[in-house]
Amino acid sequence: MSSLQPTRADVEAQFVALLNGSSTRDEVDRWAAQWDGADIDDDLVWWALDKLHGVDMAHGPGGPYLHDDEQIASWLALFRSMAS
Repeated sequence: MSSLQPTRADVEAQFVALLNGSSTRDEVDRWAAQWDGADIDDDLVWWALDKLHGVDMAHGPGGPYLHDDEQIASWLALFRSMAS
């Protein structure tokens, strides 16, 4: 794990990359997972990391994802509104 904490910009970039297809769900999940258990100073960043960690989970083998793109987009919109 990096010694630096993720910023709000880092988190937003992960949401955007996931939604535009430049990162996979697995890549975003692994990025967020590195911060599991870390002492994050920013509650909004912590909230977003919690959403992103597990974004690759499905309803069983070969099943649809637990959280679809529409829900992820709503998390991003909420993140942006809470950040402003």
